[in-house]
Amino acid sequence: NLVLCSKGIPQTLAAFGLEGFLDGAGCKLVFYLHRVARGVSLSTTCLLGGFQAIKLCPSISRWMELQIRSPKCIVFCCFLCWALHLVVHSYIVRYITGPVNSKNKSMDKIYLYCSSPIPGRLVFSVMAVIFLFMDGMCLALMVWTSGSMVLVLHRHKQRVQHIRSCSLSPRTSHETRATHTILSLVSMFVSFHALAAILSYWITQIQNPSHWLRSISALVASGFPT
Repeated sequence: NLVLCSKGIPQTLAAFGLEGFLDGAGCKLVFYLHRVARGVSLSTTCLLGGFQAIKLCPSISRWMELQIRSPKCIVFCCFLCWALHLVVHSYIVRYITGPVNSKNKSMDKIYLYCSSPIPGRLVFSVMAVIFLFMDGMCLALMVWTSGSMVLVLHRHKQRVQHIRSCSLSPRTSHETRATHTILSLVSMFVSFHALAAILSYWITQIQNPSHWLRSISALVASGFPT
């Protein structure tokens, strides 16, 4: 909800032609909340998949012994996610300068309703590596935990196949439906996030990106939290 509100509301107002509705502090706050909420959304979704896999896979559950302690671990891990992203994205307070400056567009990266100075190549490269590593790790863990759950469901389906062969009911098994749900969700999560990351990088490499490109990027970025 925080991702959708912090990005969707200003983006909608700007798309309808409203200008100057955010001052410098408002621009910093909106961009900061959006980046933090986006990172927390991805991290907590990754955590959810991890704890589901731990509870579903017997071998992992015995090894980590988290069946009893998992609620405390979830709260602690969520707290760490918030703290990490609050610190990592603190650069936005300095990076976002305020409303669009129509007098000096050559020196600013122009968004629909805010602007920022064009970062140096070194700063951009360092930040890109940090965010690429964090997002890539979360997506890789999400794919791994989903694959682990699908494998456990497949083994369980094979184990009880002889019991269901005696049944005359042609309905799809619970394992098959759960597998389809897991694969659909993780495919949508990874696709939306990867496409949003590509569009965001593309926009940063263009001096003055078009209105349509920025609008499509905002729409795709809202797909993951939605």
